[in-house]
Amino acid sequence: MAPRLLAALLIAEYLAMAVLYAVQGDWRRVLYWVAASVLTASVTY
Repeated sequence: MAPRLLAALLIAEYLAMAVLYAVQGDWRRVLYWVAASVLTASVTY
């Protein structure tokens, strides 16, 4: 249970970073953080 909770928190943090960079218009970093969240989710779940 704890590893999945940690992974869920990391995914939420990655998506929050993507939103922050989207607001600034830095689309490369948005793509990076979205990809990081997808990769973490695919490995965890």
